[in-house]
Amino acid sequence: MALQRITLRDFVLVESLELELASGFSALTGETGAGKSILIEALQLVMGARADAGVVREGCARADISATFELPQAAKTLLDEYGMAADTDDENSLLLRRSIDNQGKSRGWINGIPATATQLRALGALLVDIYGQHAWQSLLQADTMRKLLDAYGRIDTHPLTALWQQWRQASAQLQSATQGQEQRQNECERLQWQIAEVSHLQPQADEWHSLNTEHQRLAHAKELIDAAEQSLLALDSDETGATSSLSRASHLLGAQRDIAPEFGQWADQIESCYAQLQDTVRHMHTSLARMELDPQRLELLDQRLAAWLTLARRFKLQPEDLHNAWQQWQQQLQALEATQDLAALQQAQDAAAKAYHACAAQISKQRKQAAQSLAQAVTAAMQDLGMQGGAFAVDLQATPQPTALGTDAVEFMVAGHAGSSLRPVGKVASGGELSRIALAIAVTTSQPGQTGTLIFDEVDAGIGGAVAHTVGKLMRQLGQGRQVLAVTHLPQVAACAHQHLQVRKIQQAASNSKAPVSTVQMLDATARQLEIARMLGGDTTSPTSLAHAAEMLAAAQ
Repeated sequence: MALQRITLRDFVLVESLELELASGFSALTGETGAGKSILIEALQLVMGARADAGVVREGCARADISATFELPQAAKTLLDEYGMAADTDDENSLLLRRSIDNQGKSRGWINGIPATATQLRALGALLVDIYGQHAWQSLLQADTMRKLLDAYGRIDTHPLTALWQQWRQASAQLQSATQGQEQRQNECERLQWQIAEVSHLQPQADEWHSLNTEHQRLAHAKELIDAAEQSLLALDSDETGATSSLSRASHLLGAQRDIAPEFGQWADQIESCYAQLQDTVRHMHTSLARMELDPQRLELLDQRLAAWLTLARRFKLQPEDLHNAWQQWQQQLQALEATQDLAALQQAQDAAAKAYHACAAQISKQRKQAAQSLAQAVTAAMQDLGMQGGAFAVDLQATPQPTALGTDAVEFMVAGHAGSSLRPVGKVASGGELSRIALAIAVTTSQPGQTGTLIFDEVDAGIGGAVAHTVGKLMRQLGQGRQVLAVTHLPQVAACAHQHLQVRKIQQAASNSKAPVSTVQMLDATARQLEIARMLGGDTTSPTSLAHAAEMLAAAQ
């Protein structure tokens, strides 16, 4: 489920870059200002972050970013929902792409299919976790604390949220029924009267059209009968009718077929006309036999059409809409009468509340268990990060009111050193302590995560020495089970990586542009030793600096 490849073109300081990424722990280093966080920003954009024209390299029309991931099952399910199948060449591969022009307009694609930023974000959440250098700031938010605890304890709150929504809906229906009872009674009476008026007529679907068609024929029945009789007389009389004339003509012409072939052709054509005319005459006789003057039926139709028009005008409807309106009134009345049963609504609300509280109690129990385990794990990580005697705890208190996510208010408590009392994490004064606490929480809560790639963007700011080496070991340990990418300025952390990427800012000699460009390359053993020596602050040509770097790399592996 790892990030396999990322490609950038005309993005910030990058002209063109295609980078293959391996599993395990990869460190990303470089001098200040080289653009170490460019890859992180590019990943955030390709996963749906808000884009602007500032990411387009100076003088270029657009920036283009693409990222290829190993496809997890959860993402396959989401792709099915979106109607975006996996790449047919590699069903286990997922390609995300984002293009941003110099006007700030962006477009996105998933497996080559146009996609919204919302869809990219939804997929990104299943692929990558990113912890920024100010990750501790989010720890001050109660919602973040709850999410971290629930993720660590694998607590699914979706069923609880569904029960909460059902409870709210039942409560709203009861409140509406109680407040609008008089109004609904008036509305019921109005609907009952309208339904009763139209029920006398019992209009059927499409009846208006059929009534008008039948009325038209009966109203002109005499003219229709006369026209049919006169036509049959002209067509089918014994001697002068058209059928007799055609028959004679066909016979006369056919008799000359052997002398003049064209006479035979004419005879055949007339014979065809004769056959068609005979068929028409038979149909006319059949229809004429069914035609009759029916003044009583015509009067009934007149009365029904008049009643229909009267009702349509009364209710300001088109006549053809009367049947549908009548059906809708009955449905509306049924719904209103159902909501008038206050006892049933109260019972439904009580049942919904009971189901919610039962589920919320179970969620609270799970959170208490997860809180104890999380506190122990984070406390242990704090010790490893140099906070000897420090402690971490999760405080759970009942919320003033039930919420969609339960009845627990979650707060992280920290004691920075031995002898200090537990305090809310937001009241820890030292920024360095906050960074280490955030890192301890990040490392601990990321282990049971679902995403395949974990990114740390300079979360090791404010630490050094032996603690920095511990951070590197923790990240290397994380890299055993998932892909870890860390942007770092600490040689102790970089030395622990399985792979080492270096970001450099260079001025292209062949380029007419004065703007520098950033490049990223995978370092081999020799280049890596030079980079660690640089990060140590020593002379990269000094045997002492290089020996120190080699020693650090050997100790970390």
